[in-house]
Amino acid sequence: MQYLIYLLAYPIIWLISMLPFRLLYLFSDFVYIIVYRIIRYRKKTVRENLILALPHLSDQERLIVEKKFYHHMCDMFLEMVKTMNISKEEICKRFVFKNIDVYKELEKEGKSVAIICSHYASYEWIISMNYYSDFVAYGIYKQLKNPYFDRLVHKIRSRFKAKLITTKQTIPTIINNDKNKVLALYGFASDQSPRLNSAFHWAKFMGIEVPVHTGAEMLSKRYNMNLVYLNTKKVKRGHYEATLEILSDNPKEVPNYELTDRFLKLLEEQIYEAPEFYLWTHKRWKYRRD
Repeated sequence: MQYLIYLLAYPIIWLISMLPFRLLYLFSDFVYIIVYRIIRYRKKTVRENLILALPHLSDQERLIVEKKFYHHMCDMFLEMVKTMNISKEEICKRFVFKNIDVYKELEKEGKSVAIICSHYASYEWIISMNYYSDFVAYGIYKQLKNPYFDRLVHKIRSRFKAKLITTKQTIPTIINNDKNKVLALYGFASDQSPRLNSAFHWAKFMGIEVPVHTGAEMLSKRYNMNLVYLNTKKVKRGHYEATLEILSDNPKEVPNYELTDRFLKLLEEQIYEAPEFYLWTHKRWKYRRD
């Protein structure tokens, strides 16, 4: 059944990926109507999250954020599909790293680098950073249940010199690279909710105390990696700018969890500035301390 679903879906996905951007976004407007008004995809979760995280806004203001978010989510999903056939020149024009020199200077130090980011703006096109890296690049992701679509994702990412590893493969990969003196770039999306049995730290996020992922910080400490925050902004439809900010070039010297808390604070500032670009469909606050 999984293979049949893949066979039926793949031609549609491929055709969408071939659309010019102008038609792609016209199609996205149509998808928005289906997703938001007819399917009502996770609308209850989105509204609960907005009330929890943005209580200072009125109901009408949160409704505006909600609609803008669904528009953005549809755009981002189709941009992800477009990645199948997008050229290097096109994606580098649409996803711009404003200070990539910061990263290039870190490479000269001869240490691996951990990039910590979030599900904000375009987290799919962050992978274009691999064009600028001389290190082996790894993207840490949650494996898809359908093995055929999972294989497709690997194939797409390989176009950008990226190697995908699951969360379970992360530590063994880092250990092996460290043992063999392989310098690498690791990408961590660290803003979602961890399982309670693997939560070592609770912190305030959007004013609510929740369990948080600490893997990027702790692995940086253990294996002496530079830790960098990637701040992505949506400039306009289909165009993004990313800024790199060094959280620490010596994480071992920073008290535990301080760097994770700093990351959450920076992400909060982004969300308050333009909340419609955060991924509100995930149950980020399902575990919380009132």
